[in-house]
Amino acid sequence: MELSLKGKTACIGGASQGIGLATAMALSRLGASCILLSRNEKRLQEAMGQLDVSAGQQHRYVSVDLGNTNRVKTIAEMLATQGPVEILVNNSGGPAPGPLVEAPTQAFESAFREHLIASQLLVQAFVPGMRARGYGRIINILSTSVKAPIAGLGVSTTIRWAMAGWAKVLATELAPFGITVNCILPGSTLTGRLEQLFEDTAHRQQLPVEKVKQRAQEEIPMKRFATPAEIAQAVAFLASPAAAYITGVYLQVDGGKTPVG
Repeated sequence: MELSLKGKTACIGGASQGIGLATAMALSRLGASCILLSRNEKRLQEAMGQLDVSAGQQHRYVSVDLGNTNRVKTIAEMLATQGPVEILVNNSGGPAPGPLVEAPTQAFESAFREHLIASQLLVQAFVPGMRARGYGRIINILSTSVKAPIAGLGVSTTIRWAMAGWAKVLATELAPFGITVNCILPGSTLTGRLEQLFEDTAHRQQLPVEKVKQRAQEEIPMKRFATPAEIAQAVAFLASPAAAYITGVYLQVDGGKTPVG
């Protein structure tokens, strides 16, 4: 199976921790040079030290708030002038939890900018280079809420569905150029975001956090949560030459929890 990414450059959002960092580590191990994007510069600097450089990879990072549209546009255009980016991983932290009916309109606007608009700007900047190189992989980290809405994550579920529709259209438009567009749908994954959601649920339901975690784990057929590295392995496969004929799919990585459909 052809998995090597040697000579390729990957740009990964939310790459200072969690799934984003695990993805950058996995892609670097396959030989890719990585561009890490995140708000937290200190964590980005620490993340750089965790990337593989055994194949002569040249990694970089850029501190950027993906919700700042003007800044994202400037950074994306700058990176595109520095050389082609063949692999784009759109990944960003989820919006604050809460019932949909109580969500302020600003929450939707903020999520739309941070997820969909930022992804669109990065795609517009990088696709010409992908076409010129004859190789392109656009992978979007969404959620299983695309298949089954998750209670208490109203704004998050809404924006994930918007991203899923955007990705499907993009997959159709870019397929003739050999550029694939796919979505990863992680289930409950051991990240800071999941821990915060457990704490919020525990507080709201007046239960111990461990009780909330145990209940959530029992709902998963595999009886455990995913690790960021397990999500990253799915991303790495879709980024590789081996996945050249896979496009427009939503890949669930959730231990079997989400219903088929």
